[in-house]
Amino acid sequence: MTAITNDDLNQLWKALRILGWSAVALILLAPAVAMQLTDEVNWTASDFVFAGILLIGGAAVIEVVAWKVRNPVVRIGFALFIITIVALVWIEGAVGIFH
Repeated sequence: MTAITNDDLNQLWKALRILGWSAVALILLAPAVAMQLTDEVNWTASDFVFAGILLIGGAAVIEVVAWKVRNPVVRIGFALFIITIVALVWIEGAVGIFH
């Protein structure tokens, strides 16, 4: 059995960062592509601005905390917390389930 080193955790975190920022880009790109293919998706510029602020802001908060916190369990837990908050705000903006 091999021990997990700090270098292994750093490599994992780098991969997760790339995956996270790629997800942000793909989520923002999906409605733009869908608008070209169907009339069912009709986003305005303000929708894209709202989504961009929400997604990029959430990812930036995760990045800042990741720089400050060295414990990988706390990093992942905080990232999941922020992702949950962003998802709830996104859902509320999309369908308004909380009012």
